[in-house]
Amino acid sequence: MYPPSQAAYDRAITVFSPDGRLFQVEYAREAVKTGSTSVGLVCKDGAVLVAHKRVTGGLIVGESHEKIYQIDSHIAASSSGLVADARKLIDFARVESQKHRLTYDEAISVETLAKELGDHIQIFTQYAGVRPYGVSLLIAGVDGAPHLFETDPSGALFEYKASAIGSGKKTVEEFFEKEYRDGLSLQDGVRLALRALKRGVEEKLSPNIVDVTVITLADRKVRVLNAGEVAGYLSEGSGGSGAERGAGGAPSEKEKPEKPEKQSRNEKKK
Repeated sequence: MYPPSQAAYDRAITVFSPDGRLFQVEYAREAVKTGSTSVGLVCKDGAVLVAHKRVTGGLIVGESHEKIYQIDSHIAASSSGLVADARKLIDFARVESQKHRLTYDEAISVETLAKELGDHIQIFTQYAGVRPYGVSLLIAGVDGAPHLFETDPSGALFEYKASAIGSGKKTVEEFFEKEYRDGLSLQDGVRLALRALKRGVEEKLSPNIVDVTVITLADRKVRVLNAGEVAGYLSEGSGGSGAERGAGGAPSEKEKPEKPEKQSRNEKKK
């Protein structure tokens, strides 16, 4: 009798393979990898979420395609993967947030909400007749301090200083490993997040395909940047860094054209 193939273990979410894998969860992770890139990071005075929107046609109204969602006054989330699954999880998170506020007369903490979401996602990996969520979320918010959590289709949950989800995850995280530092201001955090997104996205970024949201620590409020503000940040990075352009945007010494050498007397006689 031949040993069963992989297909024998991916017919139901409740079946483990001999090497301890749940193939349906792994397939859900692949769905996340096909999604557009979302980036998040924490700063000394808040948290930043930046998301790329795939607008595939000129007839699509860009504002109708949400990538960043407000969950509560102090928490927002960005998604990569199946949009419909993301909406379902966001609705669940909003209900849990309001239940906590009505029960305890206080805003829910970012960690508590992230764990509630992780527990809900995990349930859909444990029972027959259901499928895992094909989406990951970056949950950013502030309570006593800024926080950033990332969910996984398995229900696993981790807190990060900076992270990314979607097709550009690997590229963006490699960029963050080199460029991210503690103590960034909110403005510098937005600039860094947009630079990271440029690395993970092949097309040129513009305000109509980029969503930027900040959550400030001072007033604990979610604020969505308008198109003009996003355009301003994008234009800052279009001219290259100061090291590349020299002081005041002038060409650096490497870019200055070399002056032609003067001809010698002998060459002039010829």
